[in-house]
Amino acid sequence: KYMQQDFIKEIHSSFPERAEKILESILSEPVTSIRINSRKPAKASGLEKVKWCDNGFYLKERPQFTFDAKFHTGQYYVQDASSMFICQVLKELALGKDICYLDLCAAPGGKTTAAIDCLTGNSLIVANEIDYSRAQILRENIIKWGTPNCMVLNDTPKKIGKIKNFFDIIATDMPCSGEGMFRKDAFAREQWTPELVEECAERQKNIIDDIWGALKPGGYIIYSTCTFNRKENEEIIQYLIEEYDATPIEIETKESWGIDPAVNSNAPCYRFMPDKANGEGLFMAVLKKPGDYNPALPKSLKDKAKNFPIPKECYDMTTPMMKITSDGTNINAIPNSLFTPMKHILNLANVIYFGIELATIKGKDIIPQHALSQSINLNRQKFELVNVDYQQAIAYLRGEAITADNPGKSKHFIVCYENTPLGWMKSIGNRANNLYPKEWRIRSMNTPAEPQDILKCNN
Repeated sequence: KYMQQDFIKEIHSSFPERAEKILESILSEPVTSIRINSRKPAKASGLEKVKWCDNGFYLKERPQFTFDAKFHTGQYYVQDASSMFICQVLKELALGKDICYLDLCAAPGGKTTAAIDCLTGNSLIVANEIDYSRAQILRENIIKWGTPNCMVLNDTPKKIGKIKNFFDIIATDMPCSGEGMFRKDAFAREQWTPELVEECAERQKNIIDDIWGALKPGGYIIYSTCTFNRKENEEIIQYLIEEYDATPIEIETKESWGIDPAVNSNAPCYRFMPDKANGEGLFMAVLKKPGDYNPALPKSLKDKAKNFPIPKECYDMTTPMMKITSDGTNINAIPNSLFTPMKHILNLANVIYFGIELATIKGKDIIPQHALSQSINLNRQKFELVNVDYQQAIAYLRGEAITADNPGKSKHFIVCYENTPLGWMKSIGNRANNLYPKEWRIRSMNTPAEPQDILKCNN
């Protein structure tokens, strides 16, 4: 694996005693790890645990995730173990309070889904991605995770920064030069140049400048990159300290975790280097904004949105009851406690997903949405649920027509694998149409003979 000489010099400069070990570790095989969705029915057994994340586990080898039905239903997320350190950070910062949380550069969704599990169910989690195609991947993963307290934005940091003093915590997993991904990403190695490092550092400062106003006084910013150099890491932390009077915050760690401190800085920073920590390269630091902190969610709002009639069938699609909204075509459910802050964001940002997408109205038809089938708030008593075997489950996830016994002959029914919903089918006479989202379907036709079940189900 080719590495540029300027990068090698940087590693020798920052880690003179361990440089060769670090460079050697970059040439080794990457580890595979997953994080279980704590609100869905699956459990790990016989797997090595990630030390800084209660729901994180290492796999002995990388399986064919594509052919594990539980992967498609959001029962776990494939995430680098180092990135799971966000769980340890949020556990200390949030302390079980209901807060407003922003994941600014959120795609594909690993740190966002981790935040969902770490924060209370009454916390508002806003996940943003500026790139449209990546925002769609983020939306997919949020839908599969199945919780109703999340919104997905496709917007700029500058525009979100105008939502003044709103967020208690902002996570900024910055676009960077990607040195921490060299072990598993050939493109990251090939595109790296010293000039790229300079460009990324300047972009990171601009993003901080744009978003700072959205953070509440006394709130926290979580700064992270997947790169090693000081210019994009410690020097940006120093920029926050000098320009914004931010205070670095120490996070509890254990020596056995193998986390390195800052390089040539007294600020508490957390470096995951691949020769010591069991994961890919990561840098993370937490800073506090000056001012008196008030964690309360906003209580009032002037909502100018037009009210549309909502079909009565939609009111018991979820449990417990939520506020149901409609724009005339799309019907969503919003947790009662989050109605005001969600509406506030809907008025000010480009939102592409929020709450639970329940249904769309086409003429006289009410068509249930895939997000409802994946939601932890699905009212399973209202709909017909039909279990299929492994081969049928994979065929369904390909978008194929499958034979599924629909005893109640409901117009729409849910296909399940091991009692976990995969998605909808629609009965049409003697056949049923597969309604699994076309853009999410499995493309490969090579189905393994045996189920690729990484996790055991609690159903």
